[in-house]
Amino acid sequence: MSWRETYEEWLNSPVLSEEEWKELDAIRGDDKEIEDRFYAPLVFGTAGLRGVMGLGTNRMNIHVIRHATQAFAELIVAEGPEAMKRGVCVCFDCRNNSDVFAREAAAIMAANGVHVRIFESLRPTPELSFAIRYYGAQAGINVTASHNPKEYNGYKVYWSDGAQLPPQHAEQIADRMAHSDVFRAPRRMEFDAAVAQGLIETLGEETDELFLGNVMAQAVNREIVAKVADDLHIVYTPFHGCGWHLVPEALRRLGIKHLYPVEEQMVLDGNFPTVKSPNPENPEGFYLGVALAKKVNSDLIIGTDPDSDRVGVLARRDGEYIPISGNQMGCLLLDYLIRARREAGTLPENAAAITTIVSTSMVRRICEVNGIHFDETFTGFKFIAEKLAEYKAEGSYEYILGFEESYGYMVGDYVRDKDAVTASMLIAEMAAYYFDRGMTLLDAMDELYEKYGYFREETLNLFMYGVDGLGEMRALMASLRENPPQEVGGVKVERVRDYQSGDIRIPGLGVVGKTAISGSNVLYFDLADGSALVVRPSGTEPKIKMYVLARDATAEGAMDKRRRFADFARGLSKA
Repeated sequence: MSWRETYEEWLNSPVLSEEEWKELDAIRGDDKEIEDRFYAPLVFGTAGLRGVMGLGTNRMNIHVIRHATQAFAELIVAEGPEAMKRGVCVCFDCRNNSDVFAREAAAIMAANGVHVRIFESLRPTPELSFAIRYYGAQAGINVTASHNPKEYNGYKVYWSDGAQLPPQHAEQIADRMAHSDVFRAPRRMEFDAAVAQGLIETLGEETDELFLGNVMAQAVNREIVAKVADDLHIVYTPFHGCGWHLVPEALRRLGIKHLYPVEEQMVLDGNFPTVKSPNPENPEGFYLGVALAKKVNSDLIIGTDPDSDRVGVLARRDGEYIPISGNQMGCLLLDYLIRARREAGTLPENAAAITTIVSTSMVRRICEVNGIHFDETFTGFKFIAEKLAEYKAEGSYEYILGFEESYGYMVGDYVRDKDAVTASMLIAEMAAYYFDRGMTLLDAMDELYEKYGYFREETLNLFMYGVDGLGEMRALMASLRENPPQEVGGVKVERVRDYQSGDIRIPGLGVVGKTAISGSNVLYFDLADGSALVVRPSGTEPKIKMYVLARDATAEGAMDKRRRFADFARGLSKA
C-alpha cells in the first residue's frame, strides 16, 4: 500500500475522533507532510518505539500505542497463564500524552487478560526496572522519549529481568504488528472498568520506599558526607521531569544539608519551557542551574533528564561551572568505587566493570591498573544487563559499575537499566570525598589523567531526516565498509572491527580474526596510537553517530588528536 493509500485509509477510519480527523484533513493538500507521516511505520526494535507525536504510521499516537501493546500482549499471552498473572508494570514520564498513552496501554493489556500494575503518576525509568524485578512481573512498559525534544514520545518495553526487551521478542512484536491492522487488531476496554474488575492495580509511595531503600544501600561512605555536610553545596535540576522527587530525597537521606533545587525546572511540564532540549548532555540547558549555583556559591550542579535515567554534572572551577562528560563521570565513579569499597572492605574479589564499545578506553586502563575484570558490550543497557546475567549464570564476576558514555550509570542488583537516582546519590558522595581533600571533581579528573594517561572523547551526530534519511545512512555505512579510511587525522588505521559481520580486518591483509561480539551495525577503526574512531547508526533517532576516542601521553596531545579526529569525522559526513 502506498503512503497516499495509507493516508486515505486513516482519514476514512471510523476509529478516529473528530479532532483526529480534522488533524489529518488539514494536511490533505500537503504531499510532503503526508508522505513523511505515512511512508513507513515506526520501526519496533529492542528499544521499542520513538518518534514525533502526531497522527500517522510514522508518528507516536494512541493508535500506534494500541497496536504495539496488542502485539506485546499477545507475546505475553503466548507465554501462558502464569505469565499473564505475573503481568506487566507500566510507567510514564512527564511528556505530553505520556499519561494518556500509559493508561491506554494498561487497558489494552487488561483487555487481553494480562494483569497490570501502573504507577499512579510519573516515575523514574529505573524505578520501573526495579518494580518489574521486585514484583516478579513478566514484562514492563515505559511511555517516555527520554531526553528527546518536546515533540517526541516513545514506548520502551522490558522483560522479566527488568532489562529492555531481548531482540527475539522485539522481532516477534514487530512481526505481529506487520501482519495485523492498526485499527482492528487491538482488544480494548475502558481503563476505569479494568480497575474496577481488579485487572489493573496502582503502584505508589510503597514502591518508592522499596526502591529508595535499595538506592541508599549503595552508599559506601556516609561518614565522609556527614563530615563535610555543613560546607558542601549542591544545586539540582530535573529538567521538568521524573527526578523531581526521588533524587532530592536520596540526596537528603545521604546527608546533604545544602541542596538547592532549580525551582523553575522543578515544575513538571512536557513542553520543557525553560530549555530548548531537556538533555543533561547539553551544557546550555544548565543556565538556570548555573545562575542559582553562583548565587548560593554551590560546589556542584546535578541534572537528570525527563525520565531520570541519565545524569549530567557541572563542577566549579575559578568561579565558573565546567561540564563533566559522561565518559569522565564513568571513570570518576569507577575509580572512586574501587577505592572506597576497597577501603571499606566491600570490594568483591571477582569485581568487574562493564561499559560499551563506544565509551572511553580509559575504563580498560583503570581496570588493568586496579586488577578489575573488564567487559565491553554493544551500546544500550540491555546488553550490559545481558552481561550481568552471564556473570550470574556462570558465577564468574560481580560487577561494581556499568556505564555508557551517554551519561548512563548503573550499580546494584535491583535494576537493569540506567539509574540517575542512584548515580546522583553516589556522585554526591564522591564529591564529598574529594571536597574533604580540598578538591573538586574536576581536580579529581585531572588526578586520574595523571595516574592512568590522557584520554579525550567527542561524539558527533549526523542527522538524516525524512524519507531519504534511512537510505543515506545505509549508503554511508556501506561506503565505509567498502572503502575504509587508511588513516584518521594523520594516524594510521591499524585494523577495522566490523561488529555487524564480526570480521576483524587489517588493511592489506584482509580478515585476521573475529570480534568477541557481533550482530550490530558498528564500524570500529583502531588507530596505531591506541586511539579509535567508531561509527554507528542510532537505534532511536535518524542519525549516524561518530565517536572519537583519542589517547596520548600528554593532555595537549590528546586534545590535539581529538580535534584532528573530529575534523576527519566531519569530513566523512560530507563525503
